[in-house]
Amino acid sequence: MNVPAGLSTDMCDMVIQTLRQVVGRELPDAKVMDLDEKDQFPEDVIKKLLSPDVGLHLIFLPEENGGLGGGARDICRVSEEMASRDLGVATAFLAICLGTDPILVGGTPEQKSKWLTRIATEGLIVAYGVTEPEAGSNVAALKTTADRILDTGGKTTGYRLNGTKQFITNGGVAQIYTILAKTPDGPSFFVVERGTPGLAVGKHEDKHGIRASNTTGVLLEDVDVPADNLIGLTEGQGLKQANAVFGYTRLMVGAFGLGGGQGPLDRALAYAKTREQFGAPLVEKQGYLLKLIVEHWIDLAAGRAHMEQVALQIDSGGKDMGTEGSIAKYWGTEAGNRAADASIQALGGYGYAREYVVEKMRRDVRITSIYEGTSEIQQSIIAMYRWKETVRSKGEFYRDLASDMDSLQESDSEVGAAMVAAAVRGLNETILHMHQAKLTRNQIVMFTFADMMTVCEVAAAFSRKAARLKDEGHAQAEVFAAMSRVFARKAVRMVSVGADLCSGGWTSAANTEEMATASVFLDGVKARFTLELTAGLWPDMETVGEYLKTLD
Repeated sequence: MNVPAGLSTDMCDMVIQTLRQVVGRELPDAKVMDLDEKDQFPEDVIKKLLSPDVGLHLIFLPEENGGLGGGARDICRVSEEMASRDLGVATAFLAICLGTDPILVGGTPEQKSKWLTRIATEGLIVAYGVTEPEAGSNVAALKTTADRILDTGGKTTGYRLNGTKQFITNGGVAQIYTILAKTPDGPSFFVVERGTPGLAVGKHEDKHGIRASNTTGVLLEDVDVPADNLIGLTEGQGLKQANAVFGYTRLMVGAFGLGGGQGPLDRALAYAKTREQFGAPLVEKQGYLLKLIVEHWIDLAAGRAHMEQVALQIDSGGKDMGTEGSIAKYWGTEAGNRAADASIQALGGYGYAREYVVEKMRRDVRITSIYEGTSEIQQSIIAMYRWKETVRSKGEFYRDLASDMDSLQESDSEVGAAMVAAAVRGLNETILHMHQAKLTRNQIVMFTFADMMTVCEVAAAFSRKAARLKDEGHAQAEVFAAMSRVFARKAVRMVSVGADLCSGGWTSAANTEEMATASVFLDGVKARFTLELTAGLWPDMETVGEYLKTLD
């Protein structure tokens, strides 16, 4: 049996425990708030995390280069844990991981030995230099150039880089930069060391949130680097190298979203247990608990189940996971934003006050739906690739997922798999109907597809996890089953609304033929969502609420 890449569960648990101890000691709330107010990079904390005593960065470096050889599951756990404490520090630290990725996926053995070993042993801060003023999500539009430097015999001995990078995390503090620039044969990554003549730090960004992370421009003016600093030693591989890690890095940012939402939600739950209104703690108020805490707790748990599933696929050798990474990022970051917003509401006036950390956490998590590809970019990716696969397979792609849920329902009828199967079939019918109607050229249709696709695939992952925990005899298996049923109903509702939008959004009420076709389609989709199938939402939510009351 192939063993997935990464640390053992016990080893990863030890890493997480060490992280909690160090961050708890080095980043008390008072310091977190001070860093935010002063817009200050916590160099002492980052150096502590990179020190031989902690060596947290070793988790994402290969063993042969002095690292621990952690996998996607390990880095997701670390990312979520750090984000739940301070997303600015998490962003600064995990940017080191992002900066090493071009070397990891595209470097020669000699380059990996040189640079990754130095990062491991010296605890170097790394920055990923891709984004430019005119090339944000559209990486192919980059302007930074890398011209060949030739010797008298015409051999390339180096490259001269010129251009401007923007919004670079660790831009003002990095010791190594991986810079994407256009060579004569196409975009390519280069390693550039701090102190190289012509390399300078640009404008420091005064940000809405994650103010503990250092975000600046990076200026390159006649920056000469040796030919050996071209990652992979072959020009034109930069976009391929960047795309190779998108599934991985977007999964990591999805974990940021989950942690950035869980942190404030934990605080909102604690507040609700002690804050009394009208003679009882807020946590005893049914509407308050179900609306502001339980729904978001379940959304985050669902995103975590999907993240774990995708991370395991990556660790097991899965390739071309870009769409799955986009789904994880899109759901995790949007759910994290909703959870943080609900946490402010849960604390009332205290949540809105700057002196309380939940307000800061809400500002921090907002970035997760912007950086590493905006939510709209993720919607475009999800919809385009899943639509193409659905049409290419004549609907078999999602029919297979629905059949998988049918099988799960037969083995465990308590995890909402039947509802997920119905939602997936409704999604499939909607995609094929809109394709046949030639309406998929409209971006808003594709965005609607993306929302439906995302919730269905996340719901399927959640049902699988709930069933697995039950098989393993997990102490909270019944709670997870209730959560998966609640989320399955959300998938049904979102598919129903999406089908409504798609059937009527471009249909003219004056065109009786269009109206008749749309009505037949919509009736067929909604016939799947019977009351018998979906009944029981609020008792399941109350089951989860009762469990949350018991948490310390």
